[in-house]
Amino acid sequence: MTSHYDHAQVQEFWQYVWERDDVYEVADDAADPTYVLGMFPYTSGTLHMGHVRNYAITDAYARYRRMQGDEVLHPMGWDAFGLPAENAAFERKTDPRSWTEACIRRMREELETMGFGYDWSREITTCEPDYYRWNQWLFERLYDAGLVEYQAATVNWCPDCETVLADAQVAEDDGDRICWRCETPVGRRELDQWFFTITDYAEELSEGLDDLEGWPDGVREIQRNWIGRQEGARIAFEVPDADAGDGTVDVFSTRPETIHGATYLAVSPGHDLARELADADERVADYVETVREEDPDEVGFSGIETDATAVHPLTGEELPVYVAGYILDDVGTGAVMGVPGHNERDHSFAREHDLPIERVIVPDEGAADSNDGERGETTPYTGEGTLTASGEYDGLDSAVARERLVDDDGPDAIEADVTYRLRDWLISRQRYWGTPIPIVHCDDCGSVPVPEEDLPVELPEFVRTTGNPLDAAEEWKRTTCPDCGADAVRETDTMDTFVDSSWYFLRFLSPDLADAPFDADLANDWLPVDVYVGGEEHAILHLLYARFFTKALADLGLLEHREPIEELRSQGTVLYDGEKMSSSKGNVVAPEEYGAETTRLFVLSAAHPEQDFEWTANNVRGAYDLQQTLYGMAADFVEEGETRVERRVHDEYVAREIDRTIAAVTEEYERFRFHRAATEIRELARLLRRYREYDRPRGPHGEVYRRGLVTLAALIAPMAPHLGEECWNKLRGEGLVVEADWPVPEGDASDYRLERALVDRTLEDVRDIVDVAAIDEPERIDLVVAPDWKYRAAELVRERAADDGDDGGGDEAATADVDVDSIVDQVLETDAADGVDRGTITAVVGDLVDSDGGREAGQAFPADRERELLERAAWLVTDEFGATVTVRRAGVDIGAATDADVDGDDLAAKARPGKPAIHIS
Repeated sequence: MTSHYDHAQVQEFWQYVWERDDVYEVADDAADPTYVLGMFPYTSGTLHMGHVRNYAITDAYARYRRMQGDEVLHPMGWDAFGLPAENAAFERKTDPRSWTEACIRRMREELETMGFGYDWSREITTCEPDYYRWNQWLFERLYDAGLVEYQAATVNWCPDCETVLADAQVAEDDGDRICWRCETPVGRRELDQWFFTITDYAEELSEGLDDLEGWPDGVREIQRNWIGRQEGARIAFEVPDADAGDGTVDVFSTRPETIHGATYLAVSPGHDLARELADADERVADYVETVREEDPDEVGFSGIETDATAVHPLTGEELPVYVAGYILDDVGTGAVMGVPGHNERDHSFAREHDLPIERVIVPDEGAADSNDGERGETTPYTGEGTLTASGEYDGLDSAVARERLVDDDGPDAIEADVTYRLRDWLISRQRYWGTPIPIVHCDDCGSVPVPEEDLPVELPEFVRTTGNPLDAAEEWKRTTCPDCGADAVRETDTMDTFVDSSWYFLRFLSPDLADAPFDADLANDWLPVDVYVGGEEHAILHLLYARFFTKALADLGLLEHREPIEELRSQGTVLYDGEKMSSSKGNVVAPEEYGAETTRLFVLSAAHPEQDFEWTANNVRGAYDLQQTLYGMAADFVEEGETRVERRVHDEYVAREIDRTIAAVTEEYERFRFHRAATEIRELARLLRRYREYDRPRGPHGEVYRRGLVTLAALIAPMAPHLGEECWNKLRGEGLVVEADWPVPEGDASDYRLERALVDRTLEDVRDIVDVAAIDEPERIDLVVAPDWKYRAAELVRERAADDGDDGGGDEAATADVDVDSIVDQVLETDAADGVDRGTITAVVGDLVDSDGGREAGQAFPADRERELLERAAWLVTDEFGATVTVRRAGVDIGAATDADVDGDDLAAKARPGKPAIHIS
């Protein structure tokens, strides 16, 4: 082939044509478009290979669905607020808006260059007031619904920058936590912050995971663990003379049966009781203040004993009360009953403070237990067992005691309860580049939402300053109270950028709507998102918050759906020298370095979308060569055009293989296995080239060969659209390939795997015989198909094994249950078995049962079809070995053999269904 494919010469033209014809735009009156979405990018720089891989996946699938006849919604926008953009602007001594807008221009140009087919009429940018206005509007709807709280929280604090830092803004230097910007040690501070009460939906978020069958199990498990649903009991401990909690402290425990082993009560430094005790005791106050300013990792198992005591609810014993650093404010109730004999963290605390360690569960015989002391000095026992030293519960199995303690007749102080690890969503950020929180603080009225008609509250002009720029914007900050008209100040915190991305998929449906965040009718018709693609690292925050928002919007009456995404596809990482590509590591390969088409093909064909893969120049070369092969075949066909009209047997094999490839590639696209689709396309191209060469000088059959080339153009188009369009155009395909119908097999291709397996297995057997027998130049190869009675035997074995397998037990059980004698009797009743002795049939049936459990005994084709398939494929053997190939049926035409070396009876005996006997002269 002399034709060379130069993507740079064609991509601009085809992108112009696609834009001219609006092939990617979806009308609002579409019935129910297939919604394909990739997680939109942060605008903090240029595109990297992680972006390209994500968007190549969604684009290939969207193009495939469009060719299947679907109306496809495939939009793109920009996650333009937040820390990444602000960091980049800070480093370049510019303002966030200018930097972000420059990034958007550059990244959009790169996306267009890559040929991604987006409906750009639906483009959204989260830093634009016409978008974040609706962040504020939704905030106020959630506020009215009681899903927003303003309360104190402990946060990371940089004393030099005078600002709260997100966890991502805290760097490490030799184990020390420092500010990313000024490298000052980071401390802890308590500030009033805004929260969305996502915990109100903890139960539904947890239970709903079971219904997300289109989500990866790994992502669902990550969310399940993050939500952390735990069943247990709430236990009330009386604390005499304490005002907090009406004189009682509730603890949550998943092991209430260990209650007789409780030797102390501990509360978190932020617990109401801790605050009360700190007010009365300077020692406690000093400890609480110290802990709040320390890194949580450094607090360890520190604590301080207070003057308070707690009453054990079952024994009446007085227990010491501690304020302990290892107890977290927002986990459980912020208090624990210390059971050091059966809890590892409680055990560590007890050892640190010389507290009693009591065991009240005896391990069952044979249970692992590393304890070597009566008081549990080595390790606590955390398993199940039998209760001891537990009063009326002595001798009970721990599970039985646990159930009895929390049932209706159990102690009044113990009630069944469920708790969650999930914490409320802190959305306050002390930075400029985010959505202003639409609240005004008034001395008389408190926190007052900004009236809807005054939205959006827009950001003021950026001023470089330490601390929060909005707090320094005095003119912007000073305002009047919407309720009483008195002087007031605006909230200077901005929203977490995950608010932007928690509902952006809804704004794509109606990006220009001026009187609502989204068109509810369209949302109800078009949601959920059919396919969503992104990295698994977003499993907790973005995806969990999007699920919360959807449920909250449904409860507000704005949406009918309660889950936003039907099918989620996680995207693996692109590696370079074993490390993730990233600008910070200096190992980024720019998309334009290898060209759009080569890059797209490589990232899709290198591995399954969910797997990581290594970027290597050699593998990139494979993607480049595939392009050149497909283009060269199309161009040479158009230029040479040497074909024939009469149709031969081997033409039928090629025509059938085109059908088989269509069926295989369709299946792989449906399952997002683009790497396998690329392999199928490569194999068909290799076969067509071989076919063309085999028929020289007259050339291949024109209709078959052209159909093969047109099919290749269509099949490759979703992954390499410029190439597909160029080949399609050269071959005079009708219209644009992007709008063409997906190719369909001319015949039934449902058995394509079995057909291929028969041919591949036979070719491999021929090669093995040639190699083992050291036959340099075989002259003749006879393939003998088994007699009909063997196919009947194989059919009966398969049926019997399948029936037995349905009863359970697996392959081995099914094999054991197959009644060989019964099958032999049925075979002997057929005309095809006339003259065949019972012993021969019994041996064949036994071999079929033993070879593979009987479930796939032999081939699923009758003898005539097997012979037809082999006859069509015989040219492959001739092409490889230069030998004359004859396909025969045992017992029918084996006697027609003219070679005296061919023993018909011997070959008939060796042949099996799906495995013909082979004789090589």
